[in-house]
Amino acid sequence: MSLIVRLLGLVVLLLAAATAQAQNKVPSERALEALVKATLLSFNDANVTGNYTVFHAKLAKPFREQFPVERLQRTFREFNRKHIDFDIIAAMKPAYDPAPRVDDDGKLLVKGSFPTEPLHIYFDLGFIPSDGEWKLIRINVKVGSDP
Repeated sequence: MSLIVRLLGLVVLLLAAATAQAQNKVPSERALEALVKATLLSFNDANVTGNYTVFHAKLAKPFREQFPVERLQRTFREFNRKHIDFDIIAAMKPAYDPAPRVDDDGKLLVKGSFPTEPLHIYFDLGFIPSDGEWKLIRINVKVGSDP
């Protein structure tokens, strides 16, 4: 009986290690594209509507605590004021530069752009693992001709 309990414990440890290790890897190309687009489109919706509640709810807890809804509205007011809408990215493929990576602290760092016209959408995103998924911890978006 003791051997069965030890084996079962070993299996549980191996499964836990595999799950933790999977979160320390850059997601597959498709999953990464979906994560980037979902993040930026949620951000875009918040800017277009002026309502940051849903976007705020999707942030990692430390980001939510540092940036309440009202602070997000103030921080990104230029996007709303200038009526910047980049929902066209849903039909585009992002270009990453440099390649996405997971840093030594376990943060997924994704930087790149979408080739929108006449101006490109540049993004610099950071995610942390939370509740089994990547959650946004940092966002920097620029609309322009230069990054």
